[in-house]
Amino acid sequence: MSGCRSNAALTRRIARVLRQALERGATVEIDGLGKFVPAGRRGARGVRFVGQTQPRVFIAYVQEDLSLIKKLYQAFEQHGFRPWLDKKKLLPGQNWPRAIETAIQTSDFFVACFSRRATSKRGSFHSELRYALNCAAKVPLDEIFFIPLRLDDCVVPRRISRQVQYLDLFPEWDAGVSRVIAVIRAQDECRKRNRLALAG
Repeated sequence: MSGCRSNAALTRRIARVLRQALERGATVEIDGLGKFVPAGRRGARGVRFVGQTQPRVFIAYVQEDLSLIKKLYQAFEQHGFRPWLDKKKLLPGQNWPRAIETAIQTSDFFVACFSRRATSKRGSFHSELRYALNCAAKVPLDEIFFIPLRLDDCVVPRRISRQVQYLDLFPEWDAGVSRVIAVIRAQDECRKRNRLALAG
């Protein structure tokens, strides 16, 4: 029973903080759902909820490639996507393995950034790849979910390269980034059309 009381108290505290932020005119975002936005007119009361409709893109990488990954993150953001990067999204004290699994599950696309360092290093990058491949197995066969990118002239693991086409971001970074953005945008539009057709 004490657990229920503490959950209720926490819920009330969160609601109070949200209300105070909105009363000050701040926008409050709930990751994966959307934003609570104060009413548009000055002095008007009330809040609007704006649902997130842009594709959520999980970026998997190794720490040694972070400078390139930050550029990729910015490119995705600039094109209206919702990129997910551990350095930007994980909170202090958060159970990071569970948060990463949840982020992969709820993403529209999983972008795996391969490099010589990434393919040879043990660690969480390979765990994320395995988890994402399991999630990809649940996606309809004609949909794109798992997108491998090469940051340099590395060998993509055979388990992936024999099933999924990869894209190079070298030697022409801008051309490679433009191509992956075009693929994500086209696939996202296709999914939206399919959902509308099913709803109608």
